[in-house]
Amino acid sequence: MHWQAFCNVRRFIISMLAKDAECYVHPLRDVMADISGAWLGSYWQGDSQTRFEVTFVQAKNTLTGRVLDDGPLGEAQISGDVTGRGISFSKRYVITSIHVIHYSGTISEDETFMSGTWTIKGNGSGRWEARRNSDDLMAELNARLAKQTTLAGVAE
Repeated sequence: MHWQAFCNVRRFIISMLAKDAECYVHPLRDVMADISGAWLGSYWQGDSQTRFEVTFVQAKNTLTGRVLDDGPLGEAQISGDVTGRGISFSKRYVITSIHVIHYSGTISEDETFMSGTWTIKGNGSGRWEARRNSDDLMAELNARLAKQTTLAGVAE
């Protein structure tokens, strides 16, 4: 059922029970984030920071993808899920590691940033964060140049 139709039916039913009832949408549960695409991020192990690139492929709430760490462990595969604004996935390195790393976190409302914690069962934990990689760097550059022109008081 389409969400708006569901919400209208829900309002009607609730209004039969209580006057002036509103349809409540839980911000983390009822609105699923879409994180498909390229992301750049970092994770910390103690004081050591490792950067990574990840490409997520999301089908409904199922998540798959590949990540490339800027470190000795290299490429890994991921699988997990997205529930509302929450994310959880497991990362398994292709070649060198027998450990599975579990990530969990929260996705920003504008779907451009996520952060959380990672754990290796019995082997440590830390924090991580990632930002959506811009798909169109030229459009971003043109937008910044236009903003600078406007700030300088020069009309186009």
